[in-house]
Amino acid sequence: MRTFFVALLVGAAAFAAGVWYTREYVPAPIETPITPTTTPITPVETPKATYINASADKIVVTSPLPGATVGNTFSITGRARGGWYFEASFPIQVLSSTSTVLKEMPVQAQGDWMTANFVPFATTTVAVPAWYKGPATLILKNDNPSGLPENDASISIPIIIQ
Repeated sequence: MRTFFVALLVGAAAFAAGVWYTREYVPAPIETPITPTTTPITPVETPKATYINASADKIVVTSPLPGATVGNTFSITGRARGGWYFEASFPIQVLSSTSTVLKEMPVQAQGDWMTANFVPFATTTVAVPAWYKGPATLILKNDNPSGLPENDASISIPIIIQ
């Protein structure tokens, strides 16, 4: 009987050691090969100015830039060659997303416009109706005293009015 108890005691000790060992043992994770996946990145298109019968060699708008968010009052600055002006000014329009004219006014040269060089321009304040919020288009047109369509030129800048 004593042998039976010794065998039982050794068996219990072996069982306890096995339980203790398996609790300490953490199996290694199963390695699965990682296949890199790429999600195509859709580039966000940066809004651009649209030139009609013009180019950046004729007029450059420094503010607001295409895609800019502006308030209901904002200023326009930049530079244009002297031929863009007539009597030191040229017209601008702000159109709603449905092409409704929100504002129309002249922009003034900030220097001698009787030159072929660039002349800075600025507006004091462009004020669109307070009720309008959303996408708009700022259009700067060359002053065309001849009235001939072939002499028209413009730059259109998409903006957002908040």
